[in-house]
Amino acid sequence: MSDLLARHRAVIPNWVALYYNEPIEIVSGKGNRVVDASGKSYLDFFAGILTNMIGYDVPEVREAVERQLATGVVHTSTVYLLRGQVELAEKIARLSGIPDAKVFFTNSGTEANETALLLATYARKSDQVLAMRQSYHGRSFGAIGVTSNRAWKNNSYSPVNATFLHGADRHLPQFAGLSDADYIKVCVEDLRHVLATSVSNDVAALIAEPIQGVGGFTMAPDGLFAAYKEVLDEEGILFVSDEVQTGWGRTGSAFFGIQNHGVTPDMMTFAKGLGNGFAVGGIVARGDLLDNLHAVGLATFGGNPISMAAANATLDYVLDHDLQANAQRTGTLIINGLREAAERLPIVTGVRGKGLMFAVELADGALAARFMEESKKAGLLAGKGGLHGNVIRMAPPLTLTMDEAAEGLGIIVNALETINDEAR
Repeated sequence: MSDLLARHRAVIPNWVALYYNEPIEIVSGKGNRVVDASGKSYLDFFAGILTNMIGYDVPEVREAVERQLATGVVHTSTVYLLRGQVELAEKIARLSGIPDAKVFFTNSGTEANETALLLATYARKSDQVLAMRQSYHGRSFGAIGVTSNRAWKNNSYSPVNATFLHGADRHLPQFAGLSDADYIKVCVEDLRHVLATSVSNDVAALIAEPIQGVGGFTMAPDGLFAAYKEVLDEEGILFVSDEVQTGWGRTGSAFFGIQNHGVTPDMMTFAKGLGNGFAVGGIVARGDLLDNLHAVGLATFGGNPISMAAANATLDYVLDHDLQANAQRTGTLIINGLREAAERLPIVTGVRGKGLMFAVELADGALAARFMEESKKAGLLAGKGGLHGNVIRMAPPLTLTMDEAAEGLGIIVNALETINDEAR
């Protein structure tokens, strides 16, 4: 492994982060577990950054991809009819709840968000975009412009003129002690003040994650985006929900994260879990917005036959097995258990989440790094994030069983107890 690590460092940019003091190579997977090159097995609570949504070696997905491979057609491009693309678009349009929806497929969430920014700025003839503090929307030039996390921004140059809103930052002293209703009221008044002071006449859109991924699974209280949308609608400002991490039932309480707010956005972007590891992203939006662009466009690899076969099989599996309900059951067990443990662990400063998207905030980044090593040793893979790198964020496959949920909870709590004892 040390040889592979040395080779990695020689040819891969040093800003491509690796987890753990001794990084691992995952060589096989089955169900909700993976095995590294040394033969050690792990219960996967990060799912390739929320991407292996229904676990590993799923027969329905594997067989769908193999059937497509057997045709000899791996790629044709969007200049030809693609049956799998049309079938998947029909399903997503129906599930979105967006009136007269159409779908455009990309390769990633970053590219999907770029498309949303293009559609919004073109439709509104404005480069002004609202986004949320602590947000992350991708690594490309435009996506960085609407990202509000210094650790993920390489420069201040941007094709959009972004202004950032409150809504996922209740930890700040000025909001301490506010109820959900009072916090929403304060945020809405701030939005109105921003529109009166920080922008010129026309604003293109608000883009927001219902639950912030890189931000450490911080989230606005349910109903905030409904209140924001009332203000946006007064000025014709479009609303884009970034569902790259929150889509497909992961929150348990809704199929798309924004539905927890009782809102139907103008556009939703998606990626990650839809292909269960195969590269697929896209945007579902009002048909008039997607039809509006005057220039010719295509996506060479977006919607290719292989990724569409995987995505159709994955989405069908999620729906056929009601994995949204499973996320609610298993996630409730874990989140309740974490909250109970947190009451006796001073190093834990917060527990939050919905469904199988939950996080433990620790007192500092060093404790988070220590947790990563301790949970790895115990056979569980987790993720790390937050504005200050002090949040453990976890999102197991939606196929997680109740027994696996209890097992994972036990590993997490034991690791936290070990670190808490060390910190005394």
